[in-house]
Amino acid sequence: MLRRRRAPLLLAAAAGAALATTSATSPSADGLGVASTFHGVARSSRAIYTIGFVVVDYKYSLRGLVPGSADYRVHLRSAKKLLRLCEANRGFYVKAGQFVSSLRQVPKEYISTLSCLQDQATPCKYQDIKIVIEQNLGRDLHGIFLEFDEHPIAAASIAQVHRGRLNNNQEVAVKVQYPGLERRMKLDIMTMSLLSKYVSLIFPDYRFEKILLEFERTMSMELDFTQEAKNSERTTSCFRKNDVVKVPHVFWELTTKEVLTMEFCTGHKVDDLDFLRKADISPTKVAKALIELFGEMIFIHGFVHGDPHPGNILVSPRGQGRFSLVLLDHGIYKELDPKFRLDYCKLWKALISLDVQKILELGEQFGVGKYAKYFPLIFTGRTIDSKSALGTQISGEEKTRIKQDLNSLGMDDISSFMESLPPDFLVILRTDGLLRSILGNLGAPRHVRLLAYAKCAIYGHEEQSRLESGAINRITLQIKTSISYLHLRILIVHANLL
Repeated sequence: MLRRRRAPLLLAAAAGAALATTSATSPSADGLGVASTFHGVARSSRAIYTIGFVVVDYKYSLRGLVPGSADYRVHLRSAKKLLRLCEANRGFYVKAGQFVSSLRQVPKEYISTLSCLQDQATPCKYQDIKIVIEQNLGRDLHGIFLEFDEHPIAAASIAQVHRGRLNNNQEVAVKVQYPGLERRMKLDIMTMSLLSKYVSLIFPDYRFEKILLEFERTMSMELDFTQEAKNSERTTSCFRKNDVVKVPHVFWELTTKEVLTMEFCTGHKVDDLDFLRKADISPTKVAKALIELFGEMIFIHGFVHGDPHPGNILVSPRGQGRFSLVLLDHGIYKELDPKFRLDYCKLWKALISLDVQKILELGEQFGVGKYAKYFPLIFTGRTIDSKSALGTQISGEEKTRIKQDLNSLGMDDISSFMESLPPDFLVILRTDGLLRSILGNLGAPRHVRLLAYAKCAIYGHEEQSRLESGAINRITLQIKTSISYLHLRILIVHANLL
């Protein structure tokens, strides 16, 4: 009863907080401040109404049903409502929708409905963009650029990119942040936080605090283009010996918190199969290069690009079937905790060899307890007691058992699992989900990902030991590492032959 009384109060508080925030952070002396205030209130009110509708729909649709048996239609209705909210509010709501659609743990209706947001964005007016550039760089735009295309070549939820040419004829891509974004972010995050608390009051088993905190962290990072430039340069350093990976050069003298000027690079989306066929580039080789790139990021460097959707990875042909992978948008990165990185390496070694005891032991270290038994299913597509060969389709009997097991899980189980995961794990799950989607589009065999991760996990696990060892011990470790990788490779190749 208390929950029912508090819910309307929380909704009213959200609307009041929205008004207070926009009033406090917007200039009220002119019409722009008033318009900004009303715009903020309208966005928050729209969000409150939509989430309220979704909560009521779930409350009545799930009434009398056993846990795990929710009608898919309520998922689809709710996902469509959230899609309309994201399209109307734009900005960080689009980002939130993209974030949700990349989580493999949410119902598939949300993933399929919200995934269209990856390519949706309405560009800002050129005059507004020109003002942002000139205010940030302190000079007239035409004094900086010999040429500057008024029409953006790309537009996303927080910024758009224009093509330009510097006075020395260097072609550049200029990323410009939409005006007033930081103020809007504070309001949007606060509204989402209040709505998350409201949902938790109605459905105590639904807890989104960790996911929301991770979303807020990534958005704060993405709004600082100087941090993006630093991430870009660090990634360049990590892959300086890899001639397949290309990261655009940053022009620091023309870069600020809201404007990022970088080398212009050509290419096509990584999963553009028509382009790959015309350029005589093997999609499987592209998939292999891509997953090895991210495997090295995760397992060896512990510095992970957090938004690898197809628009951020380009394939640039180099002739005779050769290519470069151009890595764009370095705003969202996660530096993994060193202990987590090593434990994650151990987890993948255990997953490949299906070392049940080690998987459960690492599950305790990650803090997920009994849910560790689902790690093999999440990462390799087989159960912890599977008899199916690694990288192959599981049997019909096993599929039935998995379905029964998953249907027995309530929302409290899924929510508890997500809440118990370390923050680093949320980034890994999201990144791996996006990569698996790309590999699926490229038609890559399952063993491509398994082999790449196995190799990187072994080398990542031995990296610390190599750093702490003498020259002779390093040679011994190198031999042990190669033998370990060969053993896991034989397991995977043998599974595929079967």
